[in-house]
Amino acid sequence: MALDTDIAITGGGLNGPALALALAQDGFRVTIIDKLAAHTRADAGFDGRCYALAAASCRLLTGIGLWPKLGPHAQPIEEVKVCDGRAGEGPSGYWLHLQRGSLDEGPMGHMIEDRHLRPALLAAVTHHPAITQLSEQTVTGQEVLPGSARLTLASGETLTASLIVGADGRQSGTAERAGITRSNKDYGQTAVTCAVAHTLPHNAIAHQFFMPPGPLAILPLTGNRSSVVWTETHARAAEIMQLDDSGFLTALRPAFGDFLGALSLTGQRFAYPLTLTLAKSFTAPRVALTGDAAHGMHPIAGQGLNAGLRDVAALADVLGAARRRGEDIGAPGPLARYRSWRQFDTASLAMATDGFNGLFSNDNVVLRGIRNLGLGAGSSLPAISRRLAREAAGLTGDLPKLMQA
Repeated sequence: MALDTDIAITGGGLNGPALALALAQDGFRVTIIDKLAAHTRADAGFDGRCYALAAASCRLLTGIGLWPKLGPHAQPIEEVKVCDGRAGEGPSGYWLHLQRGSLDEGPMGHMIEDRHLRPALLAAVTHHPAITQLSEQTVTGQEVLPGSARLTLASGETLTASLIVGADGRQSGTAERAGITRSNKDYGQTAVTCAVAHTLPHNAIAHQFFMPPGPLAILPLTGNRSSVVWTETHARAAEIMQLDDSGFLTALRPAFGDFLGALSLTGQRFAYPLTLTLAKSFTAPRVALTGDAAHGMHPIAGQGLNAGLRDVAALADVLGAARRRGEDIGAPGPLARYRSWRQFDTASLAMATDGFNGLFSNDNVVLRGIRNLGLGAGSSLPAISRRLAREAAGLTGDLPKLMQA
């Protein structure tokens, strides 16, 4: 059968375009389908999040040709400090301190704002001759045929491909149409995100402050700015979002502290309810899932996008190798290799972030003592500190080629 494209990707957010670029440079024809207009996704105000990209993720972005554009807007993360405490009282006195000196490869990662990352991805896929974008299109049907798969669009058009990749988020229609079920958990928490300017330098240090309602992350951006990810209960987050800018800063200061001097908001605030969601399989006949379509986890370790980009690199590895061997890329063999590579690791990471959130998001005296001992041990034992630094940088485990040095 003559195929319209080799690989059809549903979802044009971040993981979908990154995968398209990785596959296209390996010779695949790729089509991206997204329900939103391209100019909407490219708008600088579309998504206010900032991403802590692990060193391995930065390697992938280098490998697909994006880092020359992103580098000038990226802030290196040279150190990470983690502590426990309560808002208004400061840290408990026990710190986990990870430093760049624990790595031989350079910074543990970089901070990049969505307003830089998303447009760079969209521009790259727009100008790549092997990538077709179908914007403002909705998939209404999906079926497996002998040797291929077919998507039906709301417009009535159809698209045949060897493989369908779902990169369409936590409510993945691709997964649902393929019969893939998922487990879900509501954390009862909402992450309030914003960027702040401050009068003192951050010195390229990322902070994670664990408080009873949830963690507060203060992550360095270029200049005297930081990204704030403030986790609160749903009710408290709703109250915070209703405050004017002055009231918001007044509410934030007891948790944030004064170590960076005076604060001011530098953009919009956004709120994201936090859930854990895991697809019970990352594959189905002629279907593979990546990113939030496969897994959505708590941002407590900053691994959401990094885990998705690791999916991207692994799937590109598997499909490229299969093609070079003359295999059908949508056949059970390549899909099983991708599933075995990513599903167990991702489930383990999701369970770890879930466990950390349960351990730290409370005010239990016994648990507070246990976690303070753990934080202190992590800093005082060099072998543990180095291991944690490499984990944070995404440099452990079986690395796909695009994430290798």
